[in-house]
Amino acid sequence: MAEVLDAVVRLVVIVAVFLVLPLVVGQTEHKVMAHMQARLGPMYAGGFHGWAQLIADGVKFAQKEDVIPAAADRRVFAIAPGVALVPYLVVLAVIPVGPGLIGADIDAGLFFVLAVLGVGVLGSIMAGWSSGNKYSVLGGMRSAAQLMSYELPLVLAASSVAMAAGTLSLPGIVEAWQWWWLPWQAIGGVVFFLAGLAELRRPPFDMPIAESELIMGPMTEYTGMRFALFMLAEYAGIVVLSALTAVLFLGGWHGPLLPGPVWMLIKVFALAFVVIWLRVSYPRLREDQLQKLAWIGLVPLALVQLALTGVVTLLVA
Repeated sequence: MAEVLDAVVRLVVIVAVFLVLPLVVGQTEHKVMAHMQARLGPMYAGGFHGWAQLIADGVKFAQKEDVIPAAADRRVFAIAPGVALVPYLVVLAVIPVGPGLIGADIDAGLFFVLAVLGVGVLGSIMAGWSSGNKYSVLGGMRSAAQLMSYELPLVLAASSVAMAAGTLSLPGIVEAWQWWWLPWQAIGGVVFFLAGLAELRRPPFDMPIAESELIMGPMTEYTGMRFALFMLAEYAGIVVLSALTAVLFLGGWHGPLLPGPVWMLIKVFALAFVVIWLRVSYPRLREDQLQKLAWIGLVPLALVQLALTGVVTLLVA
């Protein structure tokens, strides 16, 4: 009975975090972009600092009509947002936020995370194909091509940390982490973070859903709450990417004075701020520039990091 209760409590906490943190990141993006770009709109809803903007957005999505195109494959069209969203919930279950504070400790946790994250692109492909819209299909194909390109540097960068720690367990990687890993694994950290942004199709890597190119790509025909689920998946992806970067390259819960989970949250929100900062600072990359960055830029850097890790590991051993 105690084991069942423990499992239920862990599940409730994970779902609560999954529902709350992405919304907080979304609200933060509204405010940060409003300050950086002098946007007045997000600062008015509800009065003080536009505190009710998130509520206003929720009401807006709930009131919109749920439209399904006549030419769409209705069943695939309906489940695509869930396919895009659920993998991030599953990944959150294996990310440690403190010593012993983890939903499920899996020996091959890093392998599991990378495998599950690759499923998310199926949501975009399903949405594009099932919409019966040529622009949606093109957006889905671009999403798939972008995922395939950036999956390799992402995996190579993560492999570098696993090699250094000698384990695929995420808690094991955090426990093996040392402060001098920061400069040593810096190249891998940058590669992992940028590749993760590209897989999330966050600016400046948002060509598959660029309004000026393909309207909204695979999400063009979605309205109301189905569209809101895609937005929630994007912000959940930011939380997961920030948490994984913190665990693999920034020491996870390690830090002075404050409790471990507090340090973990600080690192996650600091990285989420960087994600927002990049959105408002850099112009969108063209499709050829996206592919060139992956294959000519990030893959060689990830291989350099792997070679460096191998040399340092041998010297330390």
